[in-house]
Amino acid sequence: MTLQQAPTLPGQLDVSRIRGISLDLDDTLWPIWPTIERAEEVLHSWLLREAPRTADLLVTPGVLRELREATERERSDLAHDLSALRRESIRAALRRAGEDPALADPAFDAFFAERQRVTLYEDALPALQWLSERYPLVAISNGNADVHLTGVGQWFRGAFSARAFGSGKPQAPIFHAAAAHIGLAPQQVLHVGDDASLDVLGAINAGMQAAWLVRDQRPWEHEMQPHLTVRDLRALCAALQPA
Repeated sequence: MTLQQAPTLPGQLDVSRIRGISLDLDDTLWPIWPTIERAEEVLHSWLLREAPRTADLLVTPGVLRELREATERERSDLAHDLSALRRESIRAALRRAGEDPALADPAFDAFFAERQRVTLYEDALPALQWLSERYPLVAISNGNADVHLTGVGQWFRGAFSARAFGSGKPQAPIFHAAAAHIGLAPQQVLHVGDDASLDVLGAINAGMQAAWLVRDQRPWEHEMQPHLTVRDLRALCAALQPA
């Protein structure tokens, strides 16, 4: 991998402290919305075959959002589990359309399989290889991507999802568990992610250093600053090279 320094905003990164790296997945290694849109198209095609009244219901403007919001209110116990929320939203749609709610499980399976077919950012694989040769890597995600099904599992020593762990970012426990999994204290880990609140503020409050990966032109809107701001993963690797 040829590393070229990309512009970064001023930070206070202490590279000498870093012994491991935790990485967000969605919108850090791949763009999430094209993936979700494809998965929803697959779900709709499945429903057209197996539950056509539900398929018709879900194309009505506003219905899908209404069902999702109702499910989130009624099943606050599932707030950390996007898979369960999606499955229960499908079940609610099936009930409203007068079709078998048991179809929610195979319908979700169709969605979930497509959701794992991600298109990586072009800098992701070279960066993962470079980083994994120098640091143990661990994934931390509030989403329901599986590192092995998405094809990046070989680079990680472990993966922590809010669904499996029971709580997610920005709460400190998932950051602490990820650090402990690779045998490190939080202050020895650099967390990298795109979400200012969930990733950056969450990691800093958990005792980690944090790198904000911002591929667009969003401004930083919080008083607490990231230790490093980079526009892509190549810039991250460049910033971690010895001076």
